[in-house]
Amino acid sequence: MFAIVEIAAQQFRVQPSDVVTVPKLAGNIGDEVTFSNILLASEDSGAIKIGTPLISGAVKATILAHGKGEKVIVFKKKRRKGYRKKNGHRQQYTQIQINNISL
Repeated sequence: MFAIVEIAAQQFRVQPSDVVTVPKLAGNIGDEVTFSNILLASEDSGAIKIGTPLISGAVKATILAHGKGEKVIVFKKKRRKGYRKKNGHRQQYTQIQINNISL
């Protein structure tokens, strides 16, 4: 059984007991979160349900950790003008473990 779920405006393919890294979510470590935006789901029998636009049901997950990704360097330059600008960015993320998918 798997489902395609929309989490923080991104789509993820999830199965029970998967560990997924998603953009930062509100909540503490150990909290249970529920996602109701299910776009597609496959059952154990092989039947696939496609949402128009969503399927009724929920995906429950537990927050495992919060963290920051690798640093991305943004460098801007205009040649022959003496203009250089360097900036860095680290995206925050949350790791979640999928507990169950109920349709």
